[in-house]
Amino acid sequence: MFQQKSKKGYLSPIKGIRMKTLVHGEKTLMTEFRLDRGSLLPTHAHPHEQTGYLVSGKMRLRVGTAEQVIEPGDSWMIPGGMEHGADILEDAVAVEVFAPVREDYLPKKDD
Repeated sequence: MFQQKSKKGYLSPIKGIRMKTLVHGEKTLMTEFRLDRGSLLPTHAHPHEQTGYLVSGKMRLRVGTAEQVIEPGDSWMIPGGMEHGADILEDAVAVEVFAPVREDYLPKKDD
């Protein structure tokens, strides 16, 4: 499956955070997040394993009891069921892969 770049399809589930599923298969799903400086991703957990890469910007990522300032080129892995959250320190773009596929992130037919 191929997906061409498009400005369409972004959702904003939390103020200051926009997300778009880029591509997905049977076992993985890749999402781009555009994060505004000062935004907060509240602490949460889900059953999906999550790996990520910071393309630009800066954020403070909390995974369980660990905390790390993440800068461009840094990556992370969050096990399924682990609590995590983030403070967005600079406008940022992150790409994350989820396994298994997050049904709630699948694009709607009209996206």
